[in-house]
Amino acid sequence: MGIYSVFVYLQLLDLLTTLVGFRVGAAEASPFIRMLMHAGPAAGVVASKGLALALGGYCVYTHKNHVIRWVSYWYSLLVVWNLMVMLTAPGHIAG
Repeated sequence: MGIYSVFVYLQLLDLLTTLVGFRVGAAEASPFIRMLMHAGPAAGVVASKGLALALGGYCVYTHKNHVIRWVSYWYSLLVVWNLMVMLTAPGHIAG
């Protein structure tokens, strides 16, 4: 059950770091997410997280645990990327 929790937590971290990134002036790099953002930045990112969780649920249903594991590695790198983008964004909060 641990990998599923990690997957969900990484989705939440990606959502939060993306939204904070928008607040400090970062832009979305994914063309698919940019397309979803026509309804609004937060709505687009939340919709993408809903889709990711639905696909993760499908992987659980079809016993594709290895896919969840590999995608979790990808999302962990994506969260680190989001943090790096926030630190280099023009409007980042200096500490």
